[in-house]
Amino acid sequence: MADTKALFARRQRRARYALRKAANGRPRLSVFRSGKHIYAQVIDDRKGITLAAASSLDEALKAKTGANKDAAAAVGKMIAERAIAAGVKTVVFDRGGYQYHGRVAALASAAREGGLSF
Repeated sequence: MADTKALFARRQRRARYALRKAANGRPRLSVFRSGKHIYAQVIDDRKGITLAAASSLDEALKAKTGANKDAAAAVGKMIAERAIAAGVKTVVFDRGGYQYHGRVAALASAAREGGLSF
């Protein structure tokens, strides 16, 4: 039986392959979640640079934990503000290998409310 890291990497590759087809030059909003925190980046893959980043570790949030939906929503709003300040309004959402559920979905909906469209 394949180990869980290999299966996760497989799901991640599958999700990013679909994104590359649908991107049409738009930057991607990439999400990483750990057991304690959640991170988001807006990445321009053509240039290979990060345009905006936010995480539950940022001083502006002062969250005790990033392992809940409230922290994920705060990170989603923050990444939307920073991306719009960088001149990005439309992105493709890269959930990585994670299910679109819970903290990942909370971050995405907060980013939409913050002004990003995807």
